Amino acid sequence: MSTLSNNDSNEMYDAIVVGTGISGGWAAKELCENGLKTLVLERGRMVTHIKDYPTANLDPWDMPNNGDLTPEQKSRQEKQARTGYTVRAESSHWFVDDLTHPYNETKRFDWMRGYHVGGRSIMWGRHSYRWSDLDFEANAKDGIAVDWPVRYNDIAPWYDRVEEYIGVSGENLGLSQLPDGKFEPMMQLNCVEQHFREQVAEQFDGRVVTAGRVAHITSDKQYDGRSKCQFRNRCIRGCPFGGYFSSVSSTLPAAERTGNMTLRANSIVHEVIYDAATGKASGVKVIDRETKESMVFNAKIVFLMCFCHGLFCNFNAV
Repeated sequence: MSTLSNNDSNEMYDAIVVGTGISGGWAAKELCENGLKTLVLERGRMVTHIKDYPTANLDPWDMPNNGDLTPEQKSRQEKQARTGYTVRAESSHWFVDDLTHPYNETKRFDWMRGYHVGGRSIMWGRHSYRWSDLDFEANAKDGIAVDWPVRYNDIAPWYDRVEEYIGVSGENLGLSQLPDGKFEPMMQLNCVEQHFREQVAEQFDGRVVTAGRVAHITSDKQYDGRSKCQFRNRCIRGCPFGGYFSSVSSTLPAAERTGNMTLRANSIVHEVIYDAATGKASGVKVIDRETKESMVFNAKIVFLMCFCHGLFCNFNAV
């Protein structure tokens, strides 16, 4: 991985990826591993796996007020706190200041935002499910919206590939509405959950209770420096073991190992450059968050991955 100085503005890349979260990290990995010189831009600060998880190993007594935030601190994340995610000292640093980064509401809209390398891949709930043909065919069957141009069988090999790479725990049940996958061992149910599962199976014909399918390693399989979940219940802090999938523990390091990735943090992309002659995007305009300097970066391909919530959005391809 290399970093950029402002003097590198206007350099041509094969590809530009905007955003470093779940989708951005994966795009960076795929592009770099296929030999493309790729510039990865992140509007927030730099975060490095393990090194930048300040509360990962703290106990409640290691933090002021037993980990509770002060009223003044809470007032700066009131909207985000409605989600229940940002109300503790061990995790509030991953989320933006609502007063510094406000947004308006005509009706309640809970929106969590983290401006840093890794994005919400550090704080996500990790539930990872395959869509079935019930989902891909729903629009056509119901006569609404636009029919999907693909079906489950088209996407299934890619589900396989992603699950095998990131590590998703779960159990195969043979349910058409919840397709089977390439899973790590399921996280075990506790005695109450197991009893509930058995009673549902006995009392409700066809009803199935299972553990959530989550992006956690639960076996001893090797995942490029990541180790299995330690069941510490501290995921929101950042996992120094890499037990759960995040771009900072997995895909971004993979992209870095190729030597093809240039990662630039504190780079706010405010405009995609459109080339009227070719009818395609040709680059992006960036403002450095720290220096306020303006820069231009050019590429044949531009991927806008910011706030994709795990969905790939290919803005432009040659």
